[in-house]
Amino acid sequence: MKTHKLISTFIIAAFALTPQFTSSIRAAGNGYSAKLLSPRLGQVLYPGQHVRIQWEATFPDLKNVHLCEMEIWLSLDGGRTFPHCITPVINPRVNYYDWIVPDTPTNAAVLDIRFGCELYYPESYSPQPQATFVIARSAPVPVPL
Repeated sequence: MKTHKLISTFIIAAFALTPQFTSSIRAAGNGYSAKLLSPRLGQVLYPGQHVRIQWEATFPDLKNVHLCEMEIWLSLDGGRTFPHCITPVINPRVNYYDWIVPDTPTNAAVLDIRFGCELYYPESYSPQPQATFVIARSAPVPVPL
């Protein structure tokens, strides 16, 4: 009977420590959060358009942010997956990124503003589904006067 409990304990611990479970645990209540200011909910962006992504961020109480960084990831499926990193590594003291909208039409674009510090603080996620926006198929054609 004790062996059964020991095996059960190891299995539970193994699942609890896998990245898919620990990343969601770390994201909650870890001292980091971000709020996207631009683009806004429902905003329509066009391929090739220059857009300033802006956000506000709250960071954990870290005494040394020497190896900290931020990145912005793009979801085209409403935030279910974030396969596209759209920024280089960003200094956490910066709260904007000038972006050229890619030719990836979607009605459900969502950004994830990530933060982490090598060796000090794990990468933490802050998806922004409350600011879902549109990437249109092409720029509107001007009507001649």
